Amino acid sequence: MATFLSISLIFIFFFISQIESEPLDQTVKTFIFRIDRFSKPSIFQSHYHWYTSEFADPPQILNVYDTVFHGFSATLTSDQVASLSQHPAVLHVFEDRRRQLHTTRSPQFLGLRNQKGLWSESDYGSDVIVGVFDTGVWPERRSFSDRNLGPVPKRWRGVCETGVKFTARNCNKKLIGARFFIKGHEAAANAGGPITAINGSVEFRSPRDADGHGTHTASTAAGRYAFEASMSGYASGIAKGVAPKSRLAVYKVCWKDSGCFDSDILAAFEAAVNDGVDVISISIGGGDGVSSPYYLDPIAIGSFGAAAHGVFVSASAGNDGPNGMSVTNLAPWLTTVGAGTIDRNFPAVVVLGDGRRLSGVSLYAGAPLKGKMYPLVYPGKSGMLSTSLCMENSLDPRQVRGKIVICDRGNNPRVAKGMVVKKAGGVGMILANGISNGEGLVGDAHLLPTAAVGADEGDAVKAYVSSTKTPSATIDFQGTVIGIKPAPVVASFSGRGPNGLNPEILKPDLIAPGVNILAAWTDAVGPTGLEADNRKTEFNILSGTSMAAPHVSGAAALLKSAHPDWSPAAIRSAMMTTAGITNNQNKTMTDEATGNPSTPYDLGAGHLNLERAMDPGLVYDITGEDYVQFLCSVGYGPRVIQVITRSPPKCPGKKTSPGNLNYPSIAALFPTSAAGLSSKTFIRTVTNVGQPNAVYRPMIEAPKGVKVTVKPSKLVFTEAVKKRSYLVTVAVDRSNMLLGESGGVFGSLYWSDGKQHVVRSPIVVTQMDPL
Repeated sequence: MATFLSISLIFIFFFISQIESEPLDQTVKTFIFRIDRFSKPSIFQSHYHWYTSEFADPPQILNVYDTVFHGFSATLTSDQVASLSQHPAVLHVFEDRRRQLHTTRSPQFLGLRNQKGLWSESDYGSDVIVGVFDTGVWPERRSFSDRNLGPVPKRWRGVCETGVKFTARNCNKKLIGARFFIKGHEAAANAGGPITAINGSVEFRSPRDADGHGTHTASTAAGRYAFEASMSGYASGIAKGVAPKSRLAVYKVCWKDSGCFDSDILAAFEAAVNDGVDVISISIGGGDGVSSPYYLDPIAIGSFGAAAHGVFVSASAGNDGPNGMSVTNLAPWLTTVGAGTIDRNFPAVVVLGDGRRLSGVSLYAGAPLKGKMYPLVYPGKSGMLSTSLCMENSLDPRQVRGKIVICDRGNNPRVAKGMVVKKAGGVGMILANGISNGEGLVGDAHLLPTAAVGADEGDAVKAYVSSTKTPSATIDFQGTVIGIKPAPVVASFSGRGPNGLNPEILKPDLIAPGVNILAAWTDAVGPTGLEADNRKTEFNILSGTSMAAPHVSGAAALLKSAHPDWSPAAIRSAMMTTAGITNNQNKTMTDEATGNPSTPYDLGAGHLNLERAMDPGLVYDITGEDYVQFLCSVGYGPRVIQVITRSPPKCPGKKTSPGNLNYPSIAALFPTSAAGLSSKTFIRTVTNVGQPNAVYRPMIEAPKGVKVTVKPSKLVFTEAVKKRSYLVTVAVDRSNMLLGESGGVFGSLYWSDGKQHVVRSPIVVTQMDPL
């Protein structure tokens, strides 16, 4: 007690002296405090009582965290924060940040078929609960029907929060829980009370989805069968999620047009883990192309706590590709998912006045142009960037009225450009990619006749306008085409490696379908999301790594149902070591942006193949202590590590290599400063989850100019011996090492039992100084 009183008196004296000596900054912001939970004096019954007595008044405290994170969020001035930061129990303080969303046929494209494999059992996956962190849900959609579902799992501890246009009856045996998290958002907006609109957009202070993104991702992961599904006739057929009988719990952390705040995301992690979810799907990232250190990233912190409780977390890799080092959500304890195409497309052909036909895509569903040729204009010829991008109020109606307008992609939303053209009197739009987007195309439900074309076709149509006195064009919309080859292809927008925090850990982990994905949609907004779009649609077609992550979440739910004793790391390992690296032409998967063969920096271990992941043979498991040792190896001190973990860590006296985390991939970094021969050795441990008596032998595809050796030459498993370790030595002559355009050379290590199991790990070798 004496120690507690002396610490408190010293702190109070310090706080008062600060107030007297310095002018106060009265600007109030939200901050997140990581507190050493073991420092709570015994006089306080709970951490909440301690926080409200010693750190902040109850009205200032927004959330208290005690499951995946220990601390609280509160609205305070910078001067108050500076004083509180000196308290010996405060491990770290960071300001609440705003994050952004990473905006039918795809399950079959994962290797799933109706009445076969993982979908064959009558209730397969119904014992698994998938939590989706997003913009909420539109519960009336057929995708969330509970018809023929059994009782809710007894271990479920969640609730169905009520609010604006959302009652307890909106939950059922499919949508078993729904919550919304708004304290951080309201504090940042200085709203402090009920909201009905944000930036002029309708919103619901409840789990109801005003944006559509959350409804789409939830139904992608675990939507029920919905027959006669389509988006205005496009992609017609049966819509279903990857795990159609798994239960859904929705956590609304993002708000229309205003993003998602860290303090709310952390609160959702707390709730989801306490509620009893098995899988968390999160399609959210920083939105600025810069990855924060793990101890400043609430998604990394929350997912560490979730993984410690056995919860698998799938996160989107971000949409800042094809730039290198653009992948986000980098923590090694979560699964980072990039996006690939599927074998379905929505072609729209641009027909020029000289007869040339240029391939594009579109989801336009209005009145067709019926082959009529219209004058063609490119406002960007004037040299004005705003007109080339078709920004708001940038087009002169006298120049575009009655014409098809060429607009460059970038800056403002693709569908918004069409609205600018339409307001100015244009009859159609050709949306042209720039160099950064390459040939990567996604379909949009435009409000006027529009075709999106790649960079090469865009250059061609602009050259035609410049070389012709009376250029003209029309657009031929060709509906839905299935059986596209090659597929999958790595989407041009998908976040790319190397890992910007620790290149020794390959990210993304894998890719999954993320282009032109059909899934359920909200009634609150039209398919473009524009306020002027008053169309209603039960389903919408979207693209982004946001769509890829829930595919992996659904896959994890099915794997968890099949293997309830597998850890999150084992589930990820099964997906990675069985992922495909070839397309439906049996050739190396390509990069949509360049057309070149893809590399592990583009697709990680490869494209998800759920049927193979069901029986991977071997898995690379990782414990919570392994992750702590990884954090030690990257140079984090004990107090910084404790910001992420529940307990103070014990780092070894001798620093280990981050590359020795038991990851299913291997990344060898050699410094750029030295030349000559050099080598690195890595240790890996595999667990046999296949036939108990098995012998695995290695096969090596060494990267060009690199020597790779493996010891021992075989791994023997028995009923009693489930785990075996091996060493991989990567040797290079750095003076003769030839790196590819992506800055590395790539290979593979395979372990085969000579029967049905082939366990593959990608190998990446590069010259790079540690970050």
